[in-house]
Amino acid sequence: DTKYEMGRDENGEILLIDEIHTPDSSRYWIADTYQQRMREGREPDNVDKEFLRLWFAENCDPYEDDVLPPAPNDLVIELSRRYIYLYETITGRSFEFPEADQPIETRLASNLAGIA
Repeated sequence: DTKYEMGRDENGEILLIDEIHTPDSSRYWIADTYQQRMREGREPDNVDKEFLRLWFAENCDPYEDDVLPPAPNDLVIELSRRYIYLYETITGRSFEFPEADQPIETRLASNLAGIA
């Protein structure tokens, strides 16, 4: 389950204007339990950020407030856990935390060089 954000350029051409297929724009259903949960009339097990969105909706108005409250650490940790789980499930690779002392620009350039 995912969403796409589209727009038109100056020539009227439709363009994709945001990231796609990330946990920020998609809800991933867990294949191992999907069939059974559907037979039972239940929502599929899924991995998304809805729990965090709900916390913000209960604690502020993200569309009106100039400054949002910081999310509790346990929610930030849970969001990280879910994103790492998805990365490992989709890629079949173990997630490796980057070295904290490496500048983000260096790490980004190194990662992008591996794609070219």
